[in-house]
Amino acid sequence: MKTLIKTYVLPAFLIFAFTATSAEAQGRRTSSNTKVVTTKSKILRRVPSSKVTYKKPTRKVVAVRNLPNKTIIKHKGQNYYYSNNRFYTNARGRYIAIPPKIGFRVNVLPQNFKRIRFNNHLYFLANGIFYIQVNNVYEVVEPEVGTIVYELPDDSEKVTIDGLTYYEYANVLYEKVQVDGTRAYEVVGFIEME
Repeated sequence: MKTLIKTYVLPAFLIFAFTATSAEAQGRRTSSNTKVVTTKSKILRRVPSSKVTYKKPTRKVVAVRNLPNKTIIKHKGQNYYYSNNRFYTNARGRYIAIPPKIGFRVNVLPQNFKRIRFNNHLYFLANGIFYIQVNNVYEVVEPEVGTIVYELPDDSEKVTIDGLTYYEYANVLYEKVQVDGTRAYEVVGFIEME
């Protein structure tokens, strides 16, 4: 009987224990390219804006009087202006920097875009905005939850939801994570405007 336990039961138990431990040590999940991602909270999906508390009570508004070499882009009957690698709207004679809305389309991507592959999708990330290619144009889209980026725009904001800290830009919520020992940000949800 002791020989049976030593030969079959003990090795099976050790293999099971090792498998369970190694799966737990990888964190919540691994991305499609098998990088180890370590996080500390749950995935949020959609969060009403009333549950989001911004660290700074007012948002910094970037407004300028003139836009050099601006390009006018119409979207849903409204004029948007593109200059200096940013999008603007016009309000009372000033141009206010804004992120483009979902569905916004451009013929040419902003400079310094990065390609990001996630779940068989190819995103183009430029200044915190995700685009996909649709025929010969690029359309602003929401990224999938779980998408990893390695930097956020300068005007992203720190927020708290249910006591946990996240980062927000263009209503996309990110959690700071470690990917193979490098700091990164994972898309964990979206703010629903009420």
